[in-house]
Amino acid sequence: MPITDSTVAPDTPTGAAPAPGAAPNTAPAGSRMTGRAKLILLLLCGAQFIIALDFSILNVALPVLGRDLGMDQADLQWAVTAFALPSGGFLLLSGRIADLFGRRRLFLIGLGLFTAASVLAALAWSPAVFLAGRALQGLGAAIIVPTGMSLLTTTFAEGPQRERALGISGTVLSMGFTIGMVLGGVMTDALGWRSTMSLLSVAGVAVLAAAPLLLTESRHPERPRIDVPGAVTVTGGLLSLIYALSTAAEQGFGRPDVLVTLLAGVGLLAAFVVVESRAAQPLVSLPMLRRRTVAWGNLAGLTTFAMMSTVIFLLTLYLQEVLRLSPFHTGLVFGVQGVVSAFAGLVAPKVIGRLGAHRTLLTGLLLQAGFTAALLGLGTGGGLWLALTGVSLGSLGHLWAIISYGVTATSGVPDAEQGLATGLVTSSQQVGITIGIPLLSAVASAHIAALRADGSDFARATLGGIKLALGLDAALLAVVALLVAAGLRTVRTARRG
Repeated sequence: MPITDSTVAPDTPTGAAPAPGAAPNTAPAGSRMTGRAKLILLLLCGAQFIIALDFSILNVALPVLGRDLGMDQADLQWAVTAFALPSGGFLLLSGRIADLFGRRRLFLIGLGLFTAASVLAALAWSPAVFLAGRALQGLGAAIIVPTGMSLLTTTFAEGPQRERALGISGTVLSMGFTIGMVLGGVMTDALGWRSTMSLLSVAGVAVLAAAPLLLTESRHPERPRIDVPGAVTVTGGLLSLIYALSTAAEQGFGRPDVLVTLLAGVGLLAAFVVVESRAAQPLVSLPMLRRRTVAWGNLAGLTTFAMMSTVIFLLTLYLQEVLRLSPFHTGLVFGVQGVVSAFAGLVAPKVIGRLGAHRTLLTGLLLQAGFTAALLGLGTGGGLWLALTGVSLGSLGHLWAIISYGVTATSGVPDAEQGLATGLVTSSQQVGITIGIPLLSAVASAHIAALRADGSDFARATLGGIKLALGLDAALLAVVALLVAAGLRTVRTARRG
């Protein structure tokens, strides 16, 4: 049941008085948003934008950062991994805690933690302090993302309003990742790498100041116990898996710690499934995962995020290492992609309205796969325009897939379980972004090393590794698109029956 102007949904009463000047999170069931609903959407999208920005703003600054803090080249991956481990590992647990103890409360805690951590990272005087700041940023992100998405889906009614809100949120998320790459290059050149972390802290303060005035509390109507065994196994499994893939991207899969943590991650996630099937109050409702829309929607979401983040990483490598573009000009290429992404996000609700969420999801995945495959035509003597066109049009399909998978995976889920549903949605996003790059970059790196050993020059070897990874990227997208099409067709057939 959506929240309306005159009532609060059954899962939201808390007994806590709203902040001064605040009103309940409300959005009429019609297609038009109230002024307050627009402000709430702006606030929640602002928080998502900051998190997306943090994923990419340091990418082009890493060499400068390493020289300033005295970090070895091989250790620079930890600037990314230190954020990715907690941000991917604690998402499901954070979403569940928010359902039980208050989404607004956890959202504010996450914002405060993220902002303080950004200040710590900006002031870091040693690698250890900087990595601690990054890890705390990741933990704050793991709280902000599921609580923000849960507040969004319980504020806006299922239907046109929610589709529009998810469309705007998905566009902001994608643009934040792209804009971060542009800003990272510009700010590092002009002001140094610390300015990137300072920007995040200033933006965090702004959102944190506005949030108590706009958001009111919502939580699950009951107070079930937290599923401790489930929390331990899923968090440990995700942490182990992300660590293994991130380390393998730099060091290969032959290292003992990579193999041990990879096996531990798979084992813990398998144990999580067993634990949840027997738990009286599970962290993740397996019956929810048996909903085909939830299962297939989240598979599509994980895949589209994993594969597009990988394309951006590989093209960054191609533009800078093969075509020898500067970080600034590389950022401009992705700036064009950001403009196309913004357009795609704006028209996506209309496309969903005409085709339906399921067909839009399939169309988006196939477009992303097709334009990723087109990038196999890149060469060492040229390819800038192909790279620009391929990544931009591929992003159009990617945005359609993002928005329609969010609609698909949360449709029909009761408000009391929206935290769990949106926790799965955001886990798909964050885990996809986290595992895609290390997985396929490990493939690319191994192929580059093999080609170099056979006598290929640096540019040709690098291009060969990039094209192998792009081919796998496109193939995975196509396979998942076919699986999702079959799975969601079964849903439509069952509903007609």
